[in-house]
Amino acid sequence: MSDSTPSEKVGLLPTLGLFTTISIVVGAVIGSGIFKKSAPMALQLGSPELLIGVWILAGILTLFGALTNAEVAGMISATGGQYIFFKEMYGKFSAYLYGWAMFAVVQSGSIASITYIFSESANEFLSLPHLSPAMESMSFHIRYIGDIFPFADIGVKGLTIAIIILLSLINYRGVALGGAVQVIFTVLKVIAIAIIVVLAFTSGGGNATNFVQVSASGTPSGIGLLGAIMAALTGAFWAYDGWNNITYIAGEVKNPQHTIPRSLFVGMMVIISVYLVVNLAYIYVMPIDAMAKSGFLAMDVAKIIFANINPSLATIGVGFIAAAIMISTFGTSNSTILASARLYYAMSREKMFFKSLGEIHPRYRTPGNALLIQAIWSSVLVFSGTFDTLTDMLIFVSWVFYAMGAAGVFILRKKMPDVARPYKVWGYPYIPLLFVTFASAFVIITLYTDIQAYMTGQSTIINSVFGIFLVALGIPFYVYFEWKKKQRAE
Repeated sequence: MSDSTPSEKVGLLPTLGLFTTISIVVGAVIGSGIFKKSAPMALQLGSPELLIGVWILAGILTLFGALTNAEVAGMISATGGQYIFFKEMYGKFSAYLYGWAMFAVVQSGSIASITYIFSESANEFLSLPHLSPAMESMSFHIRYIGDIFPFADIGVKGLTIAIIILLSLINYRGVALGGAVQVIFTVLKVIAIAIIVVLAFTSGGGNATNFVQVSASGTPSGIGLLGAIMAALTGAFWAYDGWNNITYIAGEVKNPQHTIPRSLFVGMMVIISVYLVVNLAYIYVMPIDAMAKSGFLAMDVAKIIFANINPSLATIGVGFIAAAIMISTFGTSNSTILASARLYYAMSREKMFFKSLGEIHPRYRTPGNALLIQAIWSSVLVFSGTFDTLTDMLIFVSWVFYAMGAAGVFILRKKMPDVARPYKVWGYPYIPLLFVTFASAFVIITLYTDIQAYMTGQSTIINSVFGIFLVALGIPFYVYFEWKKKQRAE
């Protein structure tokens, strides 16, 4: 850096060890998806073997992406992770668009939606307040986005914003404190899931024949099978998303060149194992057709499990799952808040985002302003109620970046051949190539499917194209920040 400020001299503290970083990987990924996504996947596939196979396939492909990413994380251990990686791979413009997409929608929208699920589950216990029906039904229309109901479910939204602010303040006070919270809630999350699995197999109500019994309406075949697998993979990938968040906080990790690759590998193996045993438990308790009809799979399974123990305990199952989801989403939101702010901090330090976001708190040694701005914007998305729509649109863009990130390994092997690589991706070049090929195919199929839905009137907007448009909205800001940099240099 040519400029020097007090905050730059303070610097971030490398305090996070291997166990904490593994907790961040696991905590960032296991959220609400495993409690809900298997039901629509069961409907799409109609077969327990296919359902388990898709979860394994999605896990392996995600692991390939993580291992590929780990090589870059090992050689470039700077705070900001993917943003810094993209700058080295493709230049500052691509890196900026990645960072802008994460701030504008993807990470902020994830914080909003994950924490909203926490508050919905808390509503089982708290009976959060509502406004009058007339107030809650007030809306206004935004073209291409839809109808906005800012006052609907005001109690749930209010609690969501309060939790976002609370977690942001915890992480504001220090990365060690945020990391400690993450460890606690990741451990509690895994314990809660383990209890569900153990009870599923020991309560006496399951049936091993469910593992081989296909849907009464049959299973898809030919092109229909391929389409069903791709649709189911979309749900599974949503549940596996967030694995790359750990790269954002490299500057606060002890020995990041070795710790981050190890945490990615161990964390992903834990996640794949958890998802596999949970789905085996679901299938053991409920046949595939019953799973497909479930509105909230984990809750329905819990009702059956507790009713098998004692019929009077069925309602306790609902409360247990609600509590498990609260624990899970609280930890996931904390992990996302902790990691994502470092990305915007890194952009600011590169003079490619608002200057104040690059300042470090002199006492707590955290990117305090980046955490606060992230909290404010995430809260706006909660209040608007548009975060689910926006994040759906950016799924396509996220996979474009995943493909580019994995392809960047080939670029850096040629561009930076002599840079030390504490970890080299296993199976190079085949593992990265396989991931890039699949990610590219996924992007193309998603674009085709969106266009088809629009052309046949099933959708009023081409989600993937609008996602690109949202990313392109960052271009004027890029021009502005580049102009500001030139002004400072003169």
